[in-house]
Amino acid sequence: MPLLHLIIIAIIQGITEFLPISSSAHLILFPNLTGTEDQGQIIDVAVHFGTLLAVTYYFRRDVANILMGARDITRGANQSENARLLLCLIIATIPAVILGLVFKLSGIDLMLRDNVGLIGAAMLGFGLVLWWADRQENTPSPTRIWTLGEALKLGLWQALALIPGASRSGITITGARFMGFSRDAAARLSMLMSIPVVLAATTLGTLETIAKGDYSALYDAGIAACFAAISAFIALSVMMSLLKRVSFLPYVIYRVLFGSFLILWAYL
Repeated sequence: MPLLHLIIIAIIQGITEFLPISSSAHLILFPNLTGTEDQGQIIDVAVHFGTLLAVTYYFRRDVANILMGARDITRGANQSENARLLLCLIIATIPAVILGLVFKLSGIDLMLRDNVGLIGAAMLGFGLVLWWADRQENTPSPTRIWTLGEALKLGLWQALALIPGASRSGITITGARFMGFSRDAAARLSMLMSIPVVLAATTLGTLETIAKGDYSALYDAGIAACFAAISAFIALSVMMSLLKRVSFLPYVIYRVLFGSFLILWAYL
């Protein structure tokens, strides 16, 4: 794969993975819009691994707390704050994992990936839902905690992200905003929820790649992972900083414009 193509794919994944604008839509559509070859599974796994490194490092203190939560649970301290955070993440991950397996085993995921009109509609429609959620009047409490019930609800929201174009970060931020979480708290929950999901997807993709025995693109995969990690960390840092001053409206506008373009491109 040409180096420039590889870098562009990695940067697209890195920038769009954590912004509420759907990384999968951009990665799926890039080959179609440019006429280039599909990057292949091993590159997809690599760029997801790169973004996993970025979010884990950015939220390294939360990740450390999650690990301490696992220690607390093994010691029977299930009511500690760290243990509750870990349990919430586990519960929030289950719906997406179950539905993802159903989609993969039934072939629904492949059908959805090829439907440009659906991707455009999801970009536009869920973008408007994000705008609606972000306009909700609420006064978040500084001591607000994440409950197990809310974790399950956000897990169901996250399962909707299996629709290409919906955006995993966008849909979970939407759900959290409807629940009354502040913008930065909603984004933080969304990012933490991404860790087990991306880890599961990366692990599955790695196992499938090993089963195929195709290691020809390992060098390319390493380059892609590095660029994806760097661009993801920068995008994540910028978004979390901007949320202290601006709303999600710029992302909504982008989604509406891009989604409208995709719908027109699919049917005209």
